[in-house]
Formats: sequence, structure tokens, C-alpha cells
Amino acid sequence: MMLAVIFSALAMAAIVALRYLAASGLFALATARVRPGLYVRLGPQIRREIGWSLLSAAIYGIPAGVVAWGWQARGWTPIYTDWDAYPLWYLPLSLVLYLFAHDTWFYWTHRWMHRPRLFRVAHAVHHSSRPPTAWAAMSFHPIEALTGAVVIPALVFLIPIHVAVLGLVLAIMTVMGVTNHMGWEMFPRALLRSRLGGWLITASHHQRHHENYVCNYGLYFRFWDRLCETDRGLSDALAPPGGAT
Repeated sequence: MMLAVIFSALAMAAIVALRYLAASGLFALATARVRPGLYVRLGPQIRREIGWSLLSAAIYGIPAGVVAWGWQARGWTPIYTDWDAYPLWYLPLSLVLYLFAHDTWFYWTHRWMHRPRLFRVAHAVHHSSRPPTAWAAMSFHPIEALTGAVVIPALVFLIPIHVAVLGLVLAIMTVMGVTNHMGWEMFPRALLRSRLGGWLITASHHQRHHENYVCNYGLYFRFWDRLCETDRGLSDALAPPGGAT
């Protein structure tokens, strides 16, 4: 049994690392085509980002692998594979529940990481990326990586979810983590100015956090930033002219 658990943990760590390399590499390639020269002279920084991110991938992957083993071998979690196990309307609801719960956890732990002592010890690693690049999405100190690694494994014990929807949650987490750091805005002005855009976090919104540090803490949505009055709008450097704030 122990060998199976270890194998599952190592396999999941490898999967998370490959997922990071594929997503960040894809958007770094897109950056080279759409914004040629944006990452010029950032080679040493990018190498540090990749190093920290691969360490974070192991930290994220190990608990996920243990839980995956427990689900398959022991039925630990209410992850399900039968489409008829719950009503179809529950599929989108579970997606929203996971994203909102993850966003809530991220907002408050992120604000916690900005307390002076914790920032110096841990979160400064992430903010050492100046400017952030597509490779910085998982560039975390191990302490910060641990706070992010526990949330999805904890949620699968609490909220039933179809395995395909769980995969979608992980895909959204990966893509938004990368695109919010890549240093340019991929979404059009029309979206940023829309009501929907006013509640979603994109690169223009998260860039403001990397510029000012004490604002824009969310991951997916601007709900907590707006509620707690920490929303400072979009970065002037990234937002298209006339974009929403």
C-alpha cells in the first residue's frame, strides 16, 4: 500500500510539473509572437521562476496524489464518475462552488502573506518577479506553496464533484494563473468594460497588485476585493485605452 501511495504522489507531482511547463511554455510562446521583446533580458529571472515553480509543483502534487490514491483505492472522497449521480444542474453549480471557495481561500491567505514578516520570509519570492512573466504563475516559496496545495484536496472531501468538472477547475486554475502574470492583456477592451469584465480578474487587474502590492488580492473574481475595498482597478500599463476600472 505504501508503495502505491508514494507512486501516486510522485506521479501527480510530475503531472503538475508538466502541466505548468506546458501552460507557461504555451503562453510564453504566445507572448514572444504577440509582444516580441517583452521578456528580453529577463532570462535569469525566468530561470528562477521555473526553479521555484517546479518545487511548488512537487508540493502541490504530493497531497493531490495521496488524495487521488485514497479516492480510487479507498473511496475517501465524493468525487464521482457517473453523470447520473447528481442532477445535471449540479455540474455548473459545483464548478462555481469550487471556484468561489478557492478564490475565497486565495484572497485571505494572499492578504495574510502580505503581512510584513510573512512577506519577507515567503511571499517576497513571488514578488521578486519584476515584471512577472508567464513562467511566474507557480513561483512560490514552499510556505506559500503549501497554503495553495491544500485547498483543492480539502474541497474534494467536502463538496461532491464530477471528475470531469474537477479537471475543468484545475484547467481554469492553471490558465488564469499563467495569463494573469504574463505581462500583457489578452482580453479585448469590450470584455474589460463589460459588467462581466468588472467582476473577473485578468492580467490588467493582477498587474496592479504587482505594481502596488497592497491591493487586488483575488485569483478569479473581484468579489472579495470589492467587498473589502482592496480593489484598485486595472493597471494603466496593461489595460487597453478606455478599459474598465
